[in-house]
Amino acid sequence: MRPIAISCGEPAGIGPDIAAAAWAALRHDLPLLWIGDPRHLPKGTPWQAVEGPDQAAGPDALAVLARDFGPPRQPGRPDPAHAPHVVAAIEEAVALVRSGACSALCTAPIHKQALIDGAGFGYPGHTEFLARLAGVDRVVMMLAAPALRVVPVTIHIPLARVPAALTEALLTDTIRITDAALRADFGVNAPRLAVAGLNPHAGEGGKIGTEDIDLIAPALDRLRAEGLDIAGPLSADTMFHAAARARYDAAIAMYHDQALIPIKTLAFDDGVNVTLGLPFIRTSPDHGTAFDIAGTGTANPASMIAALRLAARMADARA
Repeated sequence: MRPIAISCGEPAGIGPDIAAAAWAALRHDLPLLWIGDPRHLPKGTPWQAVEGPDQAAGPDALAVLARDFGPPRQPGRPDPAHAPHVVAAIEEAVALVRSGACSALCTAPIHKQALIDGAGFGYPGHTEFLARLAGVDRVVMMLAAPALRVVPVTIHIPLARVPAALTEALLTDTIRITDAALRADFGVNAPRLAVAGLNPHAGEGGKIGTEDIDLIAPALDRLRAEGLDIAGPLSADTMFHAAARARYDAAIAMYHDQALIPIKTLAFDDGVNVTLGLPFIRTSPDHGTAFDIAGTGTANPASMIAALRLAARMADARA
């Protein structure tokens, strides 16, 4: 298997810590290639500088595309001087995956404010930047765990803006991209999708808001006519217990918390963020930089390990 590229993320966060811990856990199972400044890795991490993915080290050392980020790492204290190098590491990792030299990309968490301050970063987050690098107009965020896969249609916007942002085009594109990804990347030959309503009880026939009957239901009917297997709009409060989850392969939610509360309740430590709709595989741990514990050796690498394992499975499915 070709290596999985790991972009370093914010050096002051737990990215270097969990990358080293994940390599220690997976070194006999998966080839990994970390892109960053090796001085930022935890002390004692066995690493080996390589010139490219084809020279990926064996299980005795983490293969590193070593890049000089300038100032040393100060855990918990982001340095804007690192920002251009963090962005460059992401760009380099994407180029390696797009060229086929690496099989997938796993990104460590970034700190957006540090990137804005130090590099004028003009994107809401990783996902939008990766979409620009890939030259695609629309991507979809999935949170995945063994117990649940969930996709929010709208993401990081105020709740008051969700109804206006929720358009038929956005909803149908999100569902089509999710269906295609389940087939291509997850090996689900006939995906079953469950779609939540926007309002409590999916609007209760228009008594608690009309978006469910005016917008969501007609859009789902048109997608069913295309052959997609879709249930909904469903009352979100009954979609996520065990018996309900057994009836679908992914849940589509209308807004951020409707999607993320159930998966973070069920799989707080090992949930994985997956970007669907890219021409390459991208996963990441489902957490942030955790400045308060960076450099202490106490960060839990479970989500990073899960992200790397899922990236490998997705690469196998595509192959």
